[in-house]
Amino acid sequence: MFKTVLFPLNRSQETRQAVAIVVDLIQKYHSQLYVLSVADHDATDSDRASSQDLIKEVETHFAEVGIAIKSKIAEGKTAFVICDFADEINADLIVMGSRGMSLTEEHPDGSSVSQKVINLSPCPVLVVP
Repeated sequence: MFKTVLFPLNRSQETRQAVAIVVDLIQKYHSQLYVLSVADHDATDSDRASSQDLIKEVETHFAEVGIAIKSKIAEGKTAFVICDFADEINADLIVMGSRGMSLTEEHPDGSSVSQKVINLSPCPVLVVP
C-alpha cells in the first residue's frame, strides 16, 4: 500500500514522536523510507552541519531496527521542498510532525508547514500531533 514513504525531519518533539509510527509503517508495508531535512535559503554553515548531524542520527536509529533509509538535505521553502521531493520520489505517503522548528516564528499567512504540505502534497499526509 505504501511503497515509498517520505519523513521530513527537524529537531522538534513532534518529529521524535513520529519516529515510532514511521518504524511501524515501514515494517508493516516493507516500504522504502526517504528522510528529508530542509534548511532555509539563508541557512548558515552551522545550520547545514546540524542537518547533516540530524540525518546521521536518524540513519543510526533506523539502522538499529533494521530499516535502511535514503536521505537528502535540501534548501528552500520547507513545504514546497517537501512536496516537490515527494513528487520526485513518487511518495505514497508523507509522515510528519504537526509542528516543526520553523514554527517558532509566526507565519505571515497564519498557516503551519504541515498545513501547507497537506494543501500542496501529491500524496496523502499523515500528521502526528
